[in-house]
Amino acid sequence: MTSLPRQCGVLLHPTSLPGPHGCGDLGPAAYHFVDWLVAGRQSLWQVLPLGSVGPGNSPYISPSAFAGNELLIDLAQLAAAGWLNTTDLAVVPSFPAGRVDYATARSFRLPLLRRAAERFLAGKSAEHEPFKVFCSEAKAWLDDYALFMALDGAHGGGGQVWQDWPAPLARRQPEALRKAARKHADEIAFWKFCQWRFFEQWAGLKRYANARGVEIIGDLPIFVAGHSADVWAHPELFDLDPAGRPRVVAGVPPDYFSATGQRWGNPLYRWPAHGAENYRWWVDRMRQTMKLCDIVRIDHFRGFEAYWEIAAEAETAIDGQWRPGPGIAVFDAMRHDLGDADGRLRIIAEDLGIITPEVNALRRAIGLPGMRILQFAFDGDPHNLYLPHNYEENTVVYTGTHDNDTTRGWWEALDAKQQAYVRAYLGLDKETASEAPHWQLIRLACASVAALCVVPMQDVLGLDSAHRMNEPSLSEGSWEWRFSWDQVDASHAHRLAELTRLYGRAR
Repeated sequence: MTSLPRQCGVLLHPTSLPGPHGCGDLGPAAYHFVDWLVAGRQSLWQVLPLGSVGPGNSPYISPSAFAGNELLIDLAQLAAAGWLNTTDLAVVPSFPAGRVDYATARSFRLPLLRRAAERFLAGKSAEHEPFKVFCSEAKAWLDDYALFMALDGAHGGGGQVWQDWPAPLARRQPEALRKAARKHADEIAFWKFCQWRFFEQWAGLKRYANARGVEIIGDLPIFVAGHSADVWAHPELFDLDPAGRPRVVAGVPPDYFSATGQRWGNPLYRWPAHGAENYRWWVDRMRQTMKLCDIVRIDHFRGFEAYWEIAAEAETAIDGQWRPGPGIAVFDAMRHDLGDADGRLRIIAEDLGIITPEVNALRRAIGLPGMRILQFAFDGDPHNLYLPHNYEENTVVYTGTHDNDTTRGWWEALDAKQQAYVRAYLGLDKETASEAPHWQLIRLACASVAALCVVPMQDVLGLDSAHRMNEPSLSEGSWEWRFSWDQVDASHAHRLAELTRLYGRAR
């Protein structure tokens, strides 16, 4: 990915959109958001991973690396198709304002999805043929996913993981799987229906965005959840003990976000096993992600050069060790199957954290842009790589990411000396500063040499710390933020459009 055009856009996960059914979805608000981006001359919409949420409601710990989030399905479109009726949507719980209550949203949405699936599957509409085609084309991952979800519902009560299921199912004995598929046929059909509707609805939204000059930046987590269809279906690709439980887990050593590091808990890969199949699972996974978006951000890119290995029984990430990753080989396999005519991939490398010369060398060898975060820039060191005068063109600049505080919250947490340094860098002083701090940083990002510029929606709206999306040190309470249209006025799109024009980012 070289010679990038100058573009700019907004980071907003679909769950953060407004809407009447407990969480943002792929309904009218998503289309209106695209229109709002166009009004602000934005050509990028960055989202987080689009899979179902996992523990702590994180989209980075999904039960499948291939499936979509059923909570994003627009119920109104199901009603328009005749699978729900007006009485089904007439009584809506009192959802909290400004955040997603996942438990309430799930308890409201899933019964309606089941009702829609039952009506669809019981009928004989023309839509049955597209459904069959979808199931056939997605068979390589969909059959395992739907069976996994059915078994999880049948055996997963009380926090039980797949390793605790009856041994014949946990070990995927063929006869046990055949019996389970017959026993849970209706539940399997339900989960397939949900995936069909998610992918159809997302494809429609993406076509709408692309037709208006807006490209989607997706997000691919490097690791997958231990309790997932992926690990259950492909245990040979993961570093597991004989009982199928992770022997070691993923995380990062102490860093900016945590003094004890981050113990993510994902199982680690058996990279030699992936190499032996020429990284087929990775190629298939990237192909699936590329169907959903135009550009792919790979989370924790540095793990391909070396990853932090933590003993599964360890409580924190402090006592881990660096282990070598697969390097360029996995990207060579992707380029061979998925690259353009010149073998290039439209991928952004999330290269934050402890980055070594070896990580930078790998990124450059592949030709991927890295990331720069303005909130990391102002430590007083003029050689800080996050300061714009140190950028290279092949870069994506952010005011902050989903893991950061909002820029307003970050600014308010700085002491007077730090605030003075930021103003000095910007060539402003307390008396002459005419823009709020979040707009000053948005302007700085837009003006930088970085080819791509992405700003979280919270920063566009100037929201404080109460509106941040994720706090990595906390296991609960994140990923819930939503905005409402009454927080948005004409000045927001106007300001974005003007900065886009001034700094040559219009397409």
